[in-house]
Amino acid sequence: MNSTLNNSSGKTKGSLSKAQLVFVSGNFNLVHSGHLRLLNFAKSFGEKLIIGLFEDDTPGVFVNFKDRESGLVSLEAVDEVIKISKHELKNTLLHLQPAYVVKGREFKNIDNPEKRVLDSFGGKLIFSSGEAKFSTRSLIRREFLEPNKYSLEHDYKFLNQNEISLKALRGVVSKFSDLRVLVIGDLIIDEYVYCEPLGMSQEDPTIVVSPIDTKTFIGGAGIVSAHLVGLGAEAKFLSVVGRDDTADYAEKSLRNYGVVPTFIVDESRPTIKKQRFRADQKTMLRVSHLRSHDVADEKVNEMLHKFISIIDTVDLVIFSDFNYGCLPDRFIKQAMETCIHKNIRFYADSQASSQIGDISRYSQADLLSATEREVRLAVNDFKFGLQNVSNILLEKSKSKNLIVKLGAEGLIVLTSSPRFKTFSLPAMNYNPVDVAGAGDALLATAVLSRGAGASISESSYLGAVGAGLQVSRIGNIPLLQDELLRRLMD
Repeated sequence: MNSTLNNSSGKTKGSLSKAQLVFVSGNFNLVHSGHLRLLNFAKSFGEKLIIGLFEDDTPGVFVNFKDRESGLVSLEAVDEVIKISKHELKNTLLHLQPAYVVKGREFKNIDNPEKRVLDSFGGKLIFSSGEAKFSTRSLIRREFLEPNKYSLEHDYKFLNQNEISLKALRGVVSKFSDLRVLVIGDLIIDEYVYCEPLGMSQEDPTIVVSPIDTKTFIGGAGIVSAHLVGLGAEAKFLSVVGRDDTADYAEKSLRNYGVVPTFIVDESRPTIKKQRFRADQKTMLRVSHLRSHDVADEKVNEMLHKFISIIDTVDLVIFSDFNYGCLPDRFIKQAMETCIHKNIRFYADSQASSQIGDISRYSQADLLSATEREVRLAVNDFKFGLQNVSNILLEKSKSKNLIVKLGAEGLIVLTSSPRFKTFSLPAMNYNPVDVAGAGDALLATAVLSRGAGASISESSYLGAVGAGLQVSRIGNIPLLQDELLRRLMD
């Protein structure tokens, strides 16, 4: 028995509980689409899928073991392949004790000796439905985790007009590792639920879907801090969370990214989670799990105490405000006064999507980042031209620079300096996959650029490139310094 299990190959051989094991056996002479459906279906029941591949002298086998094994190991769903013989199947199951054994539907109405073995230790025998939807699981994972072909076109006209070289921009990025940044704001957990559309309900006019896969990401101000670390800087993160598993997940994930989180626990509110239900590469529905009341005064006092204890250890401060109550006026006012007193530059992005915010609360910032709607909300003007209302916001907030995000149309940049003209930049990625999180990537990259001594034109350009990288893939995955440098090659 030991010789059988030792004769194995696999991609993940770490220890897992038996409740996470799934087992499939067979000849697998030629791996076809039916096999892919079966194996992807099987993998959906656990964390590790082991294939028991029958040895060459088994009836029905006509391809040698090594070739069959290499074909299976290359599949994403398969974690390990072991060589077994037909008469060793019972002992193999007793040794592995998988939670599930999966077979094709064609075996459902015949005798299955595995069933008696599984019953002895509580395992279950599952028959694949043969439905095609599970064959798309690997494609779904690639959509979530791999960047799409990045359609970047540098704006050389802009670079030439502003006397900027790609070499100079690479020099700015190389200085990111010298910076220490504190991010303050709403932590959000983004959950993507990938679904298979089944059709229209016959009971009411509702689209019916079946969930296939789920991926979870750090979002909100949390991903801003993760971007900073990925781009080379040191980042600390201050936020308010609930006492729940979502907060535990967030803390673990942030620490894995290299962020140092400080959480104030407020039991009156859950940690914010947003779900996106997607099918056929489109988002069908968004669901937000949150309470948006302002944090209580005693929690504000806790936040201020933590802020004061951190501020002397950082070079820059970012307020990443999603307007869900994490940053009340009293906290913002005292935090900004402290930054000004200590001559620490600060930056702000105050989002107003399904919620209402006021970016003008952040006065005397080095840089504000806002959408056109957020600019107009801040000055209560939905009639006059965008440049006029943007200038009004700069005057009202007494801030130095303003980036106005225009989505697919790119961005415009304004400054309070009379020596500097307003300029615009196109969107850097003309083939976006998922626009969620573009503003966070832009903010992180532009702020580090300013901290590294870049001009507002250089910082805006780098921010646009960072946003273009972010929208090339599904989900909030931290930007990487090397990735950004590669996009800045001549």
